[in-house]
Amino acid sequence: MTSAIMQPRELRIGGGAIDQIGELVAGLGIGRPLVVTDGFLLSNGTAERVLKSLENAGLSPRLFSGTVPDPTTDSLTAGLEVLKEGDCDAVVGLGGGSPMDTSKALALLGVQGGEMSQYKAPVRNTGPALPIIAVPTTAGSGSEATQFTVITDSASDEKMLCPGPAFLPVAAVIDYELTLSMPARLSADTGVDALTHAVEAYVSKRANPFSDALCLTSISTIAEYLRRVYADGSDTQARAAMMLAATQAGIAFSNSSVALVHGMSRPLGAHFHVAHGLSNAMLFPAVTEFSANHAPARYADCARAYGVASESTPDEAAAAALVDELQNLCRDLAVPTPATYGIDESTWHRLIPVMAEQAVASGSPANNPRVPAVEEIAELYAQIYD
Repeated sequence: MTSAIMQPRELRIGGGAIDQIGELVAGLGIGRPLVVTDGFLLSNGTAERVLKSLENAGLSPRLFSGTVPDPTTDSLTAGLEVLKEGDCDAVVGLGGGSPMDTSKALALLGVQGGEMSQYKAPVRNTGPALPIIAVPTTAGSGSEATQFTVITDSASDEKMLCPGPAFLPVAAVIDYELTLSMPARLSADTGVDALTHAVEAYVSKRANPFSDALCLTSISTIAEYLRRVYADGSDTQARAAMMLAATQAGIAFSNSSVALVHGMSRPLGAHFHVAHGLSNAMLFPAVTEFSANHAPARYADCARAYGVASESTPDEAAAAALVDELQNLCRDLAVPTPATYGIDESTWHRLIPVMAEQAVASGSPANNPRVPAVEEIAELYAQIYD
């Protein structure tokens, strides 16, 4: 079996790496980058810091700070206008998952045009597209190293997974110092997101030896440090470790795949505007319990990497221990259920059939060790509500 492995050409990793962004982008032969970010990173000075570094390297950057959480097809319009007005030749995504997703979409649409619905799975987008340089400010999505973007269709509320190497950043800056101001809730949700990436990439039907090694390393690191960053956001050792683990998990699932948790998470986020990491966390224990008996050895490896089982623990018992730990982790991180989050019960149950169909259509559930029927996905949605 041959595996095609793709990852960014260059990663700058470490505290203070953000100040090398100008040198990095100039070295790629880029002259007019568009920095894509959000209002918070503009207000706290991070965007200005990036712009100054780019300008000091002799570049002529433009800025788009209008990204929104869970970006929609409508939210891309203003960014495309800035991109075209500046005749930009690259996109710098600065922020969490939403600025990353926006920057990737703009990089493709700025060259190919059309609508994002043309590029959703199962279409595999190979380009052309503008070069993307990623600067994550959260430790979770791994988008700085993946060949995916997720955009919600404004008309249908479908959260569209758009895959392919056209969306893979050419370079990334991984600076944990940018995560020091993350609040506890965001630290928890993005950390569980990274853990979900690592576990799903390992148990996926598309796993390979390259992704496997990254998954197990990431799982071990997250097990050691996630509760620490939740308890103390100023813990620099934990922040650095979580940042690296998130990138490793991103590279892993980009070269393997995610599975049922993500397939079910996207519709939940689109219809109820739940942040991606949090929607994963709501689903993770139940979906893992649903799936574990169909790949006990793989889930057992994850449990051993996490530290909740030993080499002598039978696979089925180790897999069960992983499920128990995920439940404990979500309790310790105060992950709400859809009910305690405030989602109306009647609306939830009314939308379950639509969400189940959209989950299947995304393609991710087909990678799961236990491939569910639409009816089984609907049952899982009903199970996790309260």
